[in-house]
Order: sequence, then structure tokens, then C-alpha cells
Amino acid sequence: MIRGSVDVNFLFTLGELYRLIRTYADKEARRFGITRAQWAVLAKVERSEGMKQTELAELLEMQPITLTRLIDKLCEQGWIERRSDATDRRVNRLYLRKAGRQLLGKMSGLRSELTVTALEGINPADAHRLLAQLEQVKENVRNAIQNTTTDQVRKEQRYG
Repeated sequence: MIRGSVDVNFLFTLGELYRLIRTYADKEARRFGITRAQWAVLAKVERSEGMKQTELAELLEMQPITLTRLIDKLCEQGWIERRSDATDRRVNRLYLRKAGRQLLGKMSGLRSELTVTALEGINPADAHRLLAQLEQVKENVRNAIQNTTTDQVRKEQRYG
């Protein structure tokens, strides 16, 4: 039960929830010999095969050197491969290998397990409402970031 006003607890609760889910996902992913971060890379590559490493680093909000190390490990495991870009030899594009697809297939059940555990005691209709509300919160924050950036540019043009 939330005590106090929403403005006191909202961000703290979201942050704590995010930390707990990450910890839980890391623990459960170990059953498959993989970390949550490696799992995230594989999942993103599966959704957008052929993406550049730099694009993936931005999507995952990860430093390029950190991502390079993760990709090195995933390549060593035979789960992912780098291919040179046809038009720019400095660019590596990422693709899943057969073993990576198989691993993600096995792990799809884990994603469901994590979700079921997190939503235990919440009826499906409320879970759908919660997801829709979280999407709205995400959109509100995204718009606020965009508006802040636009306002800063205007101020810089005016006063800079």
C-alpha cells in the first residue's frame, strides 16, 4: 500500500521496481548460462537483425565499449555474429546465429515466468490497464524530454 502522496513515492517505487526486476531477471537468466544484459542484446538483435553496433548501443543506453565486450562474449558463445557493412567497412552489423535463436526460443518461457510472477495477484484486466497507464507515463516523459530540449534550443538562440 502506498503511503503519503504520489509525488513522494512514485519515482522511488518505479526505481525500486526496476532494480528488483533486473535483479530477478539476472538470477533467472543464469539458468541458461547468460546474463540479463546478454539476453537484452540478443533480444534486440533478433527484433532488428542487421542493425549497427552503434545503433544498438544507443537503444540499450550502453557505452559502445561495454557493448563491444558483450558482443565479443556472445560471438565466442556462437549466439551472434558480426558482418561487415557492404558500403562502409568501419561498420559492423549484427545477426543472430542458429544457436542464438534456439537460446532465445528456450528463454521465451522465462520471459513469461517473470511476467507471471511480477503480476501475481493482479487480474488480467487490471494488468492490461496497468500496462496502458505505464505506456502513457512513458509517453508523457518522452514528450517532456522533447519539450525541454526544444525549450533549451529556443533559449540558446535567444540568449546565446
